[in-house]
Amino acid sequence: MQSKVRTCIAFKDQAEEAARFYVSLIPDSAFESAFRREPDGPALLVSFTLAGAPYQALNMGCEPSHNEAFSISVTTKDQRETDEIWEKLLEGGGAKIQCSWLKDRFGVRWQIVPEALPRMFMDEDRAAAGRAFQAMLGMVKIDIAAVEAAFRGESP
Repeated sequence: MQSKVRTCIAFKDQAEEAARFYVSLIPDSAFESAFRREPDGPALLVSFTLAGAPYQALNMGCEPSHNEAFSISVTTKDQRETDEIWEKLLEGGGAKIQCSWLKDRFGVRWQIVPEALPRMFMDEDRAAAGRAFQAMLGMVKIDIAAVEAAFRGESP
């Protein structure tokens, strides 16, 4: 079923490449369709889903200005999945930012967030939650074990 609402990400001319790359990274994702003005021409607009969330990618012909005002947040189940998605998104020219953020080779911002983080940050023990949050602030890619140690009040 076609979604009534989709997030649209603009690209200069890499919409299809980016969409196919993204769906290869995230489980339960799919490339749906590509609209081409000419049968053998480049895609103008592509539709895809990431873990069931609907997206479009649009080739604008000019360089869009991606920034931190828009990011795709991915919840990961463990350190292995965090590391795997993180490293794949950095391939080919991505850049590490801070606190689970990165920029991929297309300029799109991502947050790779282990599911343990929100659980610790929202814990009723506000001191433990604060220690976990402070530990995360000093990281680029999240080290779940180090955040959990801070949560428990253990020294690194």
